[in-house]
Amino acid sequence: MNQRSRSTLFLIEQLIVVAVFAICGAACVSILTSAYLTARDSKDIVNAISVAESGAESYKATGGDMIKAVEMLGGGAISNSDGAYEAIIYYDRQWHICAIDEAFYAFRIIRNGPENRPTSLITDKILVEKLTGETLITFNVAANPP
Repeated sequence: MNQRSRSTLFLIEQLIVVAVFAICGAACVSILTSAYLTARDSKDIVNAISVAESGAESYKATGGDMIKAVEMLGGGAISNSDGAYEAIIYYDRQWHICAIDEAFYAFRIIRNGPENRPTSLITDKILVEKLTGETLITFNVAANPP
């Protein structure tokens, strides 16, 4: 009788230890998954900032000429819809310039109003976003025309 109660207590103890390890394992998997997702989002934001900075520097170097700015960055498209002019460069998941059908991210320089404005300072908006609609970074940029 005494031998049987000892083995029963040992089995119960082992089940409790296995349950504790399972709970700890589940918590570790949850934490590691969260860390992976945070690192991926941080990588997207760092790459978006790099692309936006390059775009702003190109924009300023060309005196606010959107066409020349996107050409300096490696190409792109110019669109005109609803009075807003956009210079767009598409990027794939690895942040390489690509065509629109392979794109996952978009860099945009957006100008509201007429293409040739008679002002001494040109201000536009720079936007980097996922094509799913999530904005990664946006800011205004200004340049003195040549």
